[in-house]
Amino acid sequence: MGKDKIIVGLDIGTTKICALVGRNNEQGMFEVLGMGVAASEGVVRGMITNIDKTVLAITKAIKQAEHTSNIDINVVNVGIAGRHIKSTLHRGSITREAVDEEITVADVARLTNDMYRIVTPPGSAIIHAMPQHYTVDYEEGIKDPVGMSGVRLEADFHIITAKTSAINNVYKCITRAGLQVDRLILEPLSSGLAVLSDEEREAGVCVVDIGGGTMDMAIFHDAIIRHTAVIPFGGNVITADIKQGCMVMESQAEQLKIKFGKAIAEETVINELVTIPGLRNRPAKEVSVRNLACIIEARMEEIVALAHVEIIASGFKHKLAAGIVVTGGGAQLQGIARLFEDITGLDTRIGYPTEHLDPNKQDEVQRPTYATGVGLVLVGFKALDYREEYYRTSQNTAHTTAKQGNKQGEKRTPDLFRRILNKTKGLLMDDYDGSKEY
Repeated sequence: MGKDKIIVGLDIGTTKICALVGRNNEQGMFEVLGMGVAASEGVVRGMITNIDKTVLAITKAIKQAEHTSNIDINVVNVGIAGRHIKSTLHRGSITREAVDEEITVADVARLTNDMYRIVTPPGSAIIHAMPQHYTVDYEEGIKDPVGMSGVRLEADFHIITAKTSAINNVYKCITRAGLQVDRLILEPLSSGLAVLSDEEREAGVCVVDIGGGTMDMAIFHDAIIRHTAVIPFGGNVITADIKQGCMVMESQAEQLKIKFGKAIAEETVINELVTIPGLRNRPAKEVSVRNLACIIEARMEEIVALAHVEIIASGFKHKLAAGIVVTGGGAQLQGIARLFEDITGLDTRIGYPTEHLDPNKQDEVQRPTYATGVGLVLVGFKALDYREEYYRTSQNTAHTTAKQGNKQGEKRTPDLFRRILNKTKGLLMDDYDGSKEY
């Protein structure tokens, strides 16, 4: 992609709506040009429940992004999540007519496009069809069939579906905000693009994005997306537990979680107390940091256990050499990485969206909470599947080479025609020499 191309990512989350404007600079690194953030009041557990409130928040975030980047925004890449997201495995095949010719990118694209036509449960639609391994004339385990010879081309596809109503609500909000959707991307896929290295994808890794309303998961192995899941629990559940357990207001519970919360209770000081303002005409309230951590740990153990069950169900637990990468707003909770390691037994690190960011221009977006937004911008420059990116590059190179060849051919043709014409003219002049008799 050209460095002058500008992409806008719109993350419609449960707690916030974030618009990021970015481009590729001269060094091929991602550079943030502007950002806008607005509180999200119309989204519950990743699903839009109030169109008007969501439109207002999108408009506010977009205006801030336009102001900070000095760019008019019309088209966006938008993310989608929620408990309605489902993933299944389907097998597709095509029979090629040109038996003597090699399998081309067009054949692979035809097979992939056919998968978007499969019948899905009523009220759902396919948002991604991710190829796993290919089979050529019953020879299995092929990552890239392009260039091979064969008649029958088959592949297993990881199909990701979403509720049609949820998709329509996203498009409706974007349209009412005066924008257009370029691509609709499952949020954990974009988060993985922002926080994972190529080596981690190859070795095997699970990215866990803990947001306000949902926990999104994506498993990569051999650089291919193998499994996705959305668990309908996130940071807001912890806030609700703190509100009830400590008998404080929701805003106070959120602040307690952010400033003093820890995922492991034994890492706190036993006698440490936090004083918060009381309600009207009431004395200030003291909250034990140890009790606060106990409330958080109890809920986080449940959430991490659900993630562990999902990893086991995927069948890739013993293939995740790179372990787990935790990102999203929930990744900022102290001790979260250790809790994941204790429960799952897998190495865990916190994922920061700095994998492709310009190191000289890293600002607020380097926090885990902006991983999805950064990934939605990166989708405009990098493909979710490395094979797709390779095919795109190969086609562009072939097109450029063919175009240059045509231009050279066009340039040579007049010169050749001129030489032939001059030579013919000379022969004619000799033939019509007056000294000769006919």
